Order: sequence, then structure tokens, then C-alpha cells
Amino acid sequence: MTDDSTSLLRLMAWLSPVFPIGSFAYSSGLEQASNSGLVKDAEDLSDWLSDFIKFGSTWNDAVFFTNAWRAASKSLNDDEKLQKIAALAEAMAGTRERHQETIAQGAAFLKAADAWSMTQSELPKQCALPVAVGARCANAGIDLTPALLTYLQAFVSNQLQAAIRLSIIGQNQALEILAKFEPELIALAEKAGHSSLDDLGSFTITADISSMRHETMESRIFQS
Repeated sequence: MTDDSTSLLRLMAWLSPVFPIGSFAYSSGLEQASNSGLVKDAEDLSDWLSDFIKFGSTWNDAVFFTNAWRAASKSLNDDEKLQKIAALAEAMAGTRERHQETIAQGAAFLKAADAWSMTQSELPKQCALPVAVGARCANAGIDLTPALLTYLQAFVSNQLQAAIRLSIIGQNQALEILAKFEPELIALAEKAGHSSLDDLGSFTITADISSMRHETMESRIFQS
């Protein structure tokens, strides 16, 4: 088996919806946005996702993923820098539920990825998801661009699955949105691939407020 084949299989496993990190339990505030009427249909959902990608936490996650991958790569192998990136990623979680979502999934990812025998960079057990995945992809010798693109598509796919469960869209609409977002994800990965931590920053106030309000919903499906 070639190195490329191994990389592909690991990406498919690690970022599969069935990889045991509990991603199905989180909506990143989408449930509250649906409940309050902010996201009612496919068009609203597309706008919601586009803002996340261009201006919100998805952009920050892509930056953290990229810089964690670099710090853990064989050419740098800087555990001290990686620890600082992990601490910053946790500190920049904008709400309690956003913190819970990224840290719980990151910890679960690291535990599950231990099934693969490989040299591993040192990471805190409580680690934000993009840092955990970025570092382990570097440890496994998986190139940055396909790793980051797969990570970003997994995020969008999870949002679409949440939207289906919330009856915002159906499966066919989900596929249409997934296809539509390919250019945006490619552009995001290219931009993030040249980023530094100085490029961090988000401006999605409505999404942050939705995440905060989700904490007090009396009846809900998702944890965030």
C-alpha cells in the first residue's frame, strides 16, 4: 500500500460521521437559530454556513488546524508551540457551549486516534478539535491541503445533517448545498493554508448569540 493510500484511508476514517467523537450531538447554535426563525430554509442555511466559513469560527478553526499541522510536522516538530496553539484555541471558544463542543470532540478524537500506531506530538488531553485533528494528520504524514479540506467538508456535512434533523431542509437540498459549497471550502483552505495566528478573528455576532441562547432552551435535540 502506498503512502497516499494510507493517508486517504486515515482521512476517511478519522473524519467519517461514524468516527466516535460525538459530532452528531452538536449543532453549533443552528438549533437555536432554527427555533428563533433565523434559519428557516435552504437559502437561510446557505447564508448561515457562508458566514461561518468566511467570518466565523470555521475560519478560526481552519487557522488553528493549519498552524497545529505545521507545529506537529516533521520539519518543525515543535511541541511547545503546539501546546500554545492548543491553549489559544481553547481560550478563543466564544461561548460555553462552543467550548464544550470543540473540547469534548477534540478529546474524543485523540482517544480514538490512539488506535493507530504512530509517533504523536504532545497535546493536552483536553484539546480543541481543529488542533487535535491538524496535529494528528501531520503526525500521520497526511498533507495539509487534503487534510484541511476533508475537515472543513466534515463540518459542513455535520451542519447539513443537523439541518435535516431540524426539518430545515431535506436530503436532496443537503446534497445541493454540499456541492454548492465546494468552491468556498477550497478558497477557505487555500487562504488558511497561508495563515498565521495573527490572522485569527471572527465577526459572527448573531451566531454567537444563538450559541449563548441555546444554553437556556427548555427542549432541545443538540448539545450546542
